[in-house]
Amino acid sequence: MISMFQARATRQSTPPRHALKAFAAALLLGAVGSAQADQQQDFWVVQTSVYTNHWSNDPDHNNHQDLIGLERNYADGQLWGVSTFRNSFSQRSYYAYVGKAWENPDWPVYAKLSGGLIEGYKGEYKDKIPLNHFGVAPVLIPAVGAHYGPVAAELVVLGAAAVMVNVGYRL
Repeated sequence: MISMFQARATRQSTPPRHALKAFAAALLLGAVGSAQADQQQDFWVVQTSVYTNHWSNDPDHNNHQDLIGLERNYADGQLWGVSTFRNSFSQRSYYAYVGKAWENPDWPVYAKLSGGLIEGYKGEYKDKIPLNHFGVAPVLIPAVGAHYGPVAAELVVLGAAAVMVNVGYRL
């Protein structure tokens, strides 16, 4: 099992195609393996980012988000969380959110939608995120993921800006 620190260390030396292959393998393992965690229980998720790709090629874009997140999931699918990360322009940013996850107990794959407030787009980059009034902007973030026991991987779509792969551990 890869720790968060090992995943972070390998992120910088792993070509992007390997991260996508790892995500696809996690989905496949999740689909053919049995769900070892009881989906009817509440749980925490600690997660980090391992891959980011911006839709446009801009030399100002940062593809190493250094995300660390903590999320609380409830048996009914409701969730809330907080995370800190480096935004597309390497500025320290924060995301506080609530959301909903949809998971079939027979399959360890899920869809998730979170919505909340992002803070951290400042200075010359303050207009790079819509509705960024007073340095805080509302956002909706969809994701699809899979878990094998306590280990999870998510493909997160960051609007018209980027796609990110996060890995986490369910507690």
